[in-house]
Amino acid sequence: MRKKVAVIGAGNVGATAAMRVAEKQLADVVLVDVLEGVPAGKALDLMEAAPIEKHDSRLTGVTGDYAEVEGSDIVIITAGIARKPGMSRDDLLATNMGIMESVAREVAAAAPESILIIVSNPLDAMCHVALEASGFPWNRVMGMAGVLDSARFRAFIAMELGVSVENTHAFVLGGHGDTMVPLPRYSTVAGIPITELLSEERIEALVQRTRTGGAEIVGLLKTGSAYYAPASAAVEMAEAILMDKKKILPCAAHLQGEYGIDGLFIGVPVKLGEKGVEEIVEIRLTTEEDEALQLSAAAVKGLVDDMKRLKKG
Repeated sequence: MRKKVAVIGAGNVGATAAMRVAEKQLADVVLVDVLEGVPAGKALDLMEAAPIEKHDSRLTGVTGDYAEVEGSDIVIITAGIARKPGMSRDDLLATNMGIMESVAREVAAAAPESILIIVSNPLDAMCHVALEASGFPWNRVMGMAGVLDSARFRAFIAMELGVSVENTHAFVLGGHGDTMVPLPRYSTVAGIPITELLSEERIEALVQRTRTGGAEIVGLLKTGSAYYAPASAAVEMAEAILMDKKKILPCAAHLQGEYGIDGLFIGVPVKLGEKGVEEIVEIRLTTEEDEALQLSAAAVKGLVDDMKRLKKG
């Protein structure tokens, strides 16, 4: 039986994720959006590319009809709005919280056995909303950011050293934002720690560029944000689950005491397989690294507390 992936939100990230899933022949894809005609138009466009790209994945697009999500193995949620000029942080949080609550409830009703990959921002906070609204067990709700942030770190390392990105491995822990925690000690080139290949000054520059990687792209695009790499990150997670790869990837997972953190979604290394998050991998951190991770967790907790305050009105 063919696998099925639903992508909620047919904007740049969602449409690119749909394209990647189809072209890798991982599953059939249904695109869902609130905009009339847009998901159907993008799905049809992608289907017309299939003879050229040589895949037989089927893509469909619907407006607001979650019945089409039924039977999905994975649901990638990209729905939400970007912060607009004059919009407060609370306004953005309240709006996307409402969107995520609605989407998660609809998905849970249509595909109760699915696994949710959250891409919507603020990512760590939206994972909490999705977990609560869906009623799913914690292992079937996860956030994408760690794979994206680690990919950015890997790209910068490869560019700095003039080596293949395939030789690079990197770990970025913590929340998705300025408090993320890139770990140079666990970042390697062909197994060699980058601490042996680069000066402390250059490593710190790459770490800082990783932390501001999204903002750098926003600044260059002027109108919009990154979507190729975020889509690829979500699809790498989906592939690990669909193919039951047991792949270790950094993802936002719901911690229950690991790393001394309880009840929060934080980016940590996890094993991804057919059941979703099958194991949370605890790695040994230095005192400085642990302090940075706890600071990142505190920032996520601040967002969660803000959402509780907004819900109370």
